[in-house]
Amino acid sequence: MSLSARSRRLAAAAVAVSAVAGMCLTVPAQAQAASALNYVAMGDSYSAGSGVLPLDLSAPLECARSAVNYPHDLASRLGLDLTDVTCGGAKTQDYAGSQYPGVAPQLDALNDSTDLVTMTIGGNDSNTFIDAVLACGSAGVVTLGFGHPCQSIYGDSFDNTIDTTTYQSLDATLAAVKAKAPNARVAIVGYPWIVPAQAVPGCFAKMPIASGDIPYLRDLEAHLNAAVQRAAADNGVTYVDMSAVSNGHDACEPSGTRWIEPILFGTNYVPVHPNATGESAMANQIATTLGLG
Repeated sequence: MSLSARSRRLAAAAVAVSAVAGMCLTVPAQAQAASALNYVAMGDSYSAGSGVLPLDLSAPLECARSAVNYPHDLASRLGLDLTDVTCGGAKTQDYAGSQYPGVAPQLDALNDSTDLVTMTIGGNDSNTFIDAVLACGSAGVVTLGFGHPCQSIYGDSFDNTIDTTTYQSLDATLAAVKAKAPNARVAIVGYPWIVPAQAVPGCFAKMPIASGDIPYLRDLEAHLNAAVQRAAADNGVTYVDMSAVSNGHDACEPSGTRWIEPILFGTNYVPVHPNATGESAMANQIATTLGLG
């Protein structure tokens, strides 16, 4: 065999080996891309991470969506293909309707190819929980932190609204999500504790709520989460329970321990919302509950 012929054969063999090697390198990458779960994140400010910087610049500014909210955290650690439509201030009505001009209804992000859906929703409905926190804060300032003025004024009114309005809205909303994404695994996340079970020393300076109203607000949040859990069960949706894991991480705890920032002297520009650690903790609990990663 001549030198040139041998060179040609060696060159051809090298090309063949390179081609096979290239296939070995590219096929797994293509398979990996094809296997990435199509993940849609929905919900309100607890899902959006409102108040935690940096902002997600691809989101409408009105939504105050964080680039490190729990959907981004979850998608990053698990390699999910994320569509994030979370938006601060969202109510269940914003799933089927536009929350702000130019912002599409959240349900529009779902389709038959959606594999996973997560959300935190219900706390803004009828302004119940937000109104309760604000009302109790105002009443607490007036009484200098003594007594239970908020409970005396409002009694069962907030709880009644959860039973007569919020639950029904959650039930209808989860049914709509299941209808729009029939092949998806759907999870709704409960709200982490905002206040402790009882008043603790030093809390009033950060959360100006009367000592007797701390358990009142705690019970109200437990009632809201129970409504979320009930709606989830009635619609075959996974409920992600934050109550046990968030114990001892409420807004009355010091910085570095708390997952929720207080009304005063907090680090978030939106108070009474999860900080970056809280958002990460919610991602952890979702992954654990769903058995992902």
